[in-house]
Amino acid sequence: MPKPRYAQVSLEATPYYHCVSRCVRRACLCGSDPITGNSYEYRRHWVEDKLLALANILALDICAYAIMSNHYHVVFHKM
Repeated sequence: MPKPRYAQVSLEATPYYHCVSRCVRRACLCGSDPITGNSYEYRRHWVEDKLLALANILALDICAYAIMSNHYHVVFHKM
């Protein structure tokens, strides 16, 4: 049974969170797509800018992030 968010997240116990998001169906987030040969490297800068802008709006510190070809990792700390 699903739990409400307040029961899942405890900022006192764990102020740092590692989040991962991944593309589906072998889609390419950035870099060169090995299947089509298209380059999506321009998306890396777009994802980075959007991530930093949202962190400001949501009052989060970004401790670390990595943007890979088909997924990204972010470590957040609640301000």
